[in-house]
Amino acid sequence: MKKFLSCVYLFIVALGISATAQPVNDHRYKVLFLGNSYTYVNNLPLITANAAASVGDTLVYDVNAIGGYTLQQQSQDVTSLGKIAVGNWDYVVLQEQSQLPSFPIEQVDTEVFPYAKILDSIVHHDNSCGRSIFYMTWGRASGDASNCAFWPPVCTYNGMDSMLYLRYMMMADSNNALVSPAGAVWHYIRDHYPTIQLYQSDESHPSEAGTYAAACTFYTTIFKRDPTRITYHFSLSDSDAAHIRLAAKLVVYDSLSKWHIGEYDATAQATYTVTGTQVAFTNTSAGATEYTWSFGDGNTSTLASPVNIYASNGVYTVTLVAINCGKSDTTQFIIPIGVTSAAQIQPGAGNIVISPNPAHNLLNVHSDVLISSQCDVQILNMLGQTVGRYKTNNTDNQKLDISELGSGVYLISISDAGRVIYRRSFLKN
Repeated sequence: MKKFLSCVYLFIVALGISATAQPVNDHRYKVLFLGNSYTYVNNLPLITANAAASVGDTLVYDVNAIGGYTLQQQSQDVTSLGKIAVGNWDYVVLQEQSQLPSFPIEQVDTEVFPYAKILDSIVHHDNSCGRSIFYMTWGRASGDASNCAFWPPVCTYNGMDSMLYLRYMMMADSNNALVSPAGAVWHYIRDHYPTIQLYQSDESHPSEAGTYAAACTFYTTIFKRDPTRITYHFSLSDSDAAHIRLAAKLVVYDSLSKWHIGEYDATAQATYTVTGTQVAFTNTSAGATEYTWSFGDGNTSTLASPVNIYASNGVYTVTLVAINCGKSDTTQFIIPIGVTSAAQIQPGAGNIVISPNPAHNLLNVHSDVLISSQCDVQILNMLGQTVGRYKTNNTDNQKLDISELGSGVYLISISDAGRVIYRRSFLKN
């Protein structure tokens, strides 16, 4: 017969940072920017670094940006290749010439995509822990008049912008890279705050507001943190700066997975099988190269899927840390050894698995003990305010409707009588 689990479930929103995750140097990143005038006008890397510094984060950067440069030219540029080879970059930003990705696919297939692949391969070769970020730029204010007759889709802003959006997403998808969607943020600002002038008089290059919008986008992409926290305004009014930061939050931070942000980070996850006092662990972590286990009895292991033998009965807290390139994610769960009654199993949570991860509208919480109808399920925001509450039922597979949650990283924390007995972060997309 199934045992009952009497507990309280607390679902705490941790948008962008999970209390279970313990990243190393999470607030200091080294980034190389390779681009052209859209990068060097108004000094985008510096504005991004200033935005980060305003909230205590550190961006160490270098740049090689030459007017009109293409990815093909960057892939053959001695300076750019030398800067990549310096190594230890967390990210290398790759920006194509502003018009080229919007051209017919036959041209993009020969003049853009191959060089995106070459540069991304060089980044990985010289930076074992580095990853590329493709800088999604924007359509010209009134479309690309110089190429309109040749290629009608770029005759309007919307047409050109949609082509750029599509092609940059294709580059990121095919190279397992991130996207910094400045163009998408610009689109939101144009739609919702039309009085903010993003362009210079040439209707192509960014104004100071346009660069600030790109900088807020890059801050969110690199640090995976809420850009509305930024207090640096550049040269903008308080109102315009606040509107731009909000746009970056709504477009980027609230949909991190859409841009592959955090997709390749280490995620700790495991299941286990108990046979007497022996527990065999099956590691189901993603994106990790190293593991550390603490079994709650003083024993530890660095094996991926270890076996531990407990010397005595009891309820043990097991901790798994999954590590990749100095950054880590942690999960904990409770294992009852030699516990047979419902009273004894408190406050143990049994073998709990959440799925899928990333989740969309439903999150399954499966346990090898029944989840009592007395359990109280709450969703809290970062201020500790309850924003949702669920009732559970007597089942070992609870289905939770999370469709109303915004996209981002969340933390499921299972508590009993105030004691946390299980924690797990998951991504809502």
